[in-house]
Amino acid sequence: MNIIVTGASQGVGYELVKYYCDTIDDVSIIAIARSQSKLEALKEECINRYNVSIEIVSFDVSKDDVATSFIKTLPPALEKIDILINNSAALINKPFQDATYSDALYLYKVNTLAPYFITQSILELLKKSPLAHVLNISSMGGFQGSSKFPGLSLYSSTKAALSNLTECLAEELSQTNVKVNALALGSVNTSMLRDAFPDYISPNSPESMAQFIGDFSINCGSIFNGKVLPVSNSTP
Repeated sequence: MNIIVTGASQGVGYELVKYYCDTIDDVSIIAIARSQSKLEALKEECINRYNVSIEIVSFDVSKDDVATSFIKTLPPALEKIDILINNSAALINKPFQDATYSDALYLYKVNTLAPYFITQSILELLKKSPLAHVLNISSMGGFQGSSKFPGLSLYSSTKAALSNLTECLAEELSQTNVKVNALALGSVNTSMLRDAFPDYISPNSPESMAQFIGDFSINCGSIFNGKVLPVSNSTP
């Protein structure tokens, strides 16, 4: 099974790569993130703990040419992709009146446009897998009817867009074997949560959330399509 995980250098993405190494026999994982050093640490841990050698790619998903440059970073011998986890995310905690256009552009590039164009760029490889599953990691901040919080209007709106995009892509690709879903995560104890809510401690660990995401990505692509599912037991 061939799996791509973006945002793999820390938090849920980091733990998700480890989950796949520990769970799937004969797995091939490509871990994507900006930080080369953190990716190298992840690769070393996967070899030492699970005897699995992963591919690591240092790549900035906010690049303007992501639609054409992303696929060039992948191994040329890659024949198909079974699972794509669009997990890369950025957050800026800033009052509405202080937010800038550059803040908005950066967040939309990372949180919404990158999943769109990364999926587009590898679509032909996804089509070659009979069980292809694109899983977008959204947020309860962008889930309709959920609690909203000051300072997070840009972040939450990018995640709302990602959730809607999930529904649209499922329809766009309905005549193919590619399934597209999103998980709208609630709080998880990560550095991003601390940026949003410095004094809040979540009941959820990155390890437990990664286990849920990993299991869903493997087993539920054939059951769900075009669905945005809330994954939360707390507020925030």
